[in-house]
Amino acid sequence: MIQQRTNMDWMLTELVDGVPQVRHVIVLSADGLRMAQHGTDLDTADRLAAACAGLQSLAAAVGHEFPGGDGRMRLVVIEVSGGFFYLMAAGSRAYLAVLADEGVDAGLVGQRMRDLVARIGDHLTTPARTDGPTA
Repeated sequence: MIQQRTNMDWMLTELVDGVPQVRHVIVLSADGLRMAQHGTDLDTADRLAAACAGLQSLAAAVGHEFPGGDGRMRLVVIEVSGGFFYLMAAGSRAYLAVLADEGVDAGLVGQRMRDLVARIGDHLTTPARTDGPTA
């Protein structure tokens, strides 16, 4: 598991280095647990991961309102004073979150996030949590 996180860290660094004005990159599970981060401390990454779980749940609820939709969240973009927040589905039960400054190239962020997910999406899959140990 440690080796996987180390490998993931360099991939996240590549996203930050390749897009000027990206501040934080976080990989999280669907239930809001931080799996990896770059550009932020652990406490901030954990708070953002928990908030992302709520956001993806809200997006899924809205998604069910579309005819024929399955409610799965693919991408959420939020513009706030000072910057942008992106949350993208990145594998089964895994998400990629990016915080960027106001002047960021929004199209470039989306493209690089899609590229990263396409390259490592299978490695970002998290298993569903169970209630207890299995025999």
